[in-house]
Amino acid sequence: MKHLIIVFFISLLSQLSGCSEESQANHTPVFVPPPENAIPDYTFAVHPLHNPTRLFEVFQPLMEYLNARIPEAHFKLEASRNYKAFDNKLKQEKVAFALPNPYQTLIAIDHDYKVIAKMGDDQNFKGIILVQKNSGIKTPIDLKGKSISYPAPTALAATMLPQYYLQKHGLNISKDIENHYVGSQESSIMNVYRGDTAAGSTWPPPWEALTHERPEIKDKLKVIWETQSLPNNSIVVRKDIPEELARKVQNALTDFHKTPEGIIALKRMHLSCFEKANDRTYQSVRDFINDFSRTVRPL
Repeated sequence: MKHLIIVFFISLLSQLSGCSEESQANHTPVFVPPPENAIPDYTFAVHPLHNPTRLFEVFQPLMEYLNARIPEAHFKLEASRNYKAFDNKLKQEKVAFALPNPYQTLIAIDHDYKVIAKMGDDQNFKGIILVQKNSGIKTPIDLKGKSISYPAPTALAATMLPQYYLQKHGLNISKDIENHYVGSQESSIMNVYRGDTAAGSTWPPPWEALTHERPEIKDKLKVIWETQSLPNNSIVVRKDIPEELARKVQNALTDFHKTPEGIIALKRMHLSCFEKANDRTYQSVRDFINDFSRTVRPL
């Protein structure tokens, strides 16, 4: 009897040991190489033109178009929580493709990216300054001692161009007004609408989109001044991305307005087309930035 009990326990321990080894084997990470025909992912970051939700609504159709047009690559839209976060992605060369504003384009060019295309409609790449219709504000000097909302310090059309305009029309940006950087185009507009700031700046596409959705905003606010225009937002690619892929993206973008889905998507962007461009396209922006840094505030 004792012999049978000993045999039973030895058998039980052997089974438990086997289960332990099997369990350990089942939970040991095993590296499985990707299949040779796996489609590589390429991040496509768009600067904070809108809040992240609206950004995906507006630009995801473009990603779907690129994925259909270029099946050997997969493009993933990436938003950023603010302008600084987006700028850092360019400085650290974290994304393959990007749609930066013209100032950020200069950052990209200086950090191993090159321009392959741009948004068209340069006449719309300008700043607009909003006030309430009953504010009594008529000239820039009337803003002295008051507050102004902007999306971010490095928003070229919506911040730098308006600040340059006000500086050239008699205000000292650093001393005469309170500057509030509120994080997004929509927030800059809504600060004026709520009366939190006396004026606010943005650029035409967000203003047109928001007032289309909420007509009561246009009933209360008005565009009181417009700035000069500069080349519109660019499309850049990191220089280590295959040249053939960059060329295909360039061609797909410049054909976008010729497709049914492109017509719909571009309308939501308040844009007529994309067009070819290169680094030299943004020399006038570099000249403006140098003048802005010298006469308005350092960047």
